[in-house]
Amino acid sequence: MYLQIIEQIKQKVAIGDWPAGQKLPSIRALAVELNVSVITVKRAYTELEREGVILTHQGKESVIADKPGLNREPILQDLEAAMERVIYLSRLLGISPEQIQRQLIKKWNPEMEEVP
Repeated sequence: MYLQIIEQIKQKVAIGDWPAGQKLPSIRALAVELNVSVITVKRAYTELEREGVILTHQGKESVIADKPGLNREPILQDLEAAMERVIYLSRLLGISPEQIQRQLIKKWNPEMEEVP
């Protein structure tokens, strides 16, 4: 469950819903909202802080970190692992790199009616 919390927060940051400096809900408040334990949310916040996505000041609130301060390495490692999985599954199913590229473009730009 903590991984889902991490992904949800990263997604909100990536699409701009939570800009740099945005205050996050307290650990307790988010735990109540999501109906999970405080420990689960604390684990997610700790991982997000390790990755440089959020900043937490002792005894104070957590906020979204400035983008230049993001620790990109763990995120790039996650992306690399995801790409390796896509390649593995594509080869398994006989899907060409060109088909994968078209699907990626469609997902990246959903408003495009036709992908070249």
